[in-house]
Amino acid sequence: MTEPAFLRATRTSYDAMAPDYAAFSREELAAKPVERSVLAAFAELAAADGHGLPVADVGCGTGRVTGHLHGLGLGLEVFGIDLSPGMLAVAREEHPGLRFEEGSMLDLDLPDGSLGGLLAWYSTIHVPDEELPCAFAEFRRVLAPGAPVQLGFQVGQEPLRLTEGLGHEVSLVFHRRQPERMAGLLRAAGLEVRAVLWKEREAEGPFPERAPQGFVLARRPVVSGGCEDGDISATD
Repeated sequence: MTEPAFLRATRTSYDAMAPDYAAFSREELAAKPVERSVLAAFAELAAADGHGLPVADVGCGTGRVTGHLHGLGLGLEVFGIDLSPGMLAVAREEHPGLRFEEGSMLDLDLPDGSLGGLLAWYSTIHVPDEELPCAFAEFRRVLAPGAPVQLGFQVGQEPLRLTEGLGHEVSLVFHRRQPERMAGLLRAAGLEVRAVLWKEREAEGPFPERAPQGFVLARRPVVSGGCEDGDISATD
């Protein structure tokens, strides 16, 4: 099967930026308490409802959020998956005690029901609209019943296209989306939405944002009476 062009462009762009991106973003979470609280809630739910199974940070980049989840002290077995070998090389160097694998969220090399949680933290932003249902179907497939999935993304109507990033030539599209629409796509994939949050743009500080931020928390429905609650999904 021919690899979609957006995957090749995303991989090549982040390979080029990897060391500089790691240096730029290393302290970002320390400056963003709202994001830390979202991640903490997700981690607590994964610890409580994930059946002790591993948690995947899909689109982990340099592993900074993977390492943050691991460091929360909840006993989660966290590992990262990313398209970019360059970003993964940085992740393995900076977090030698954690596991990082190359892969795509459109075709996760994981068994059905094998995850106790899945984080897609600003990684669906490079996935075109028409591919999101495939990605969310994969998320549902690999999650255990009751296990949470957390999305983070930029909010807006029009995509942002970049040809330069951190001094490197890139070809990246940042798809900005509405939180309720993302929630509807998760429901259509058979996932149960638990929270939809919106954070206004921060124009100042060490890590200013170009757009508001959206967060959607969902879970794979819990098995009840021999079938899964919420198997019949409705499209918003």
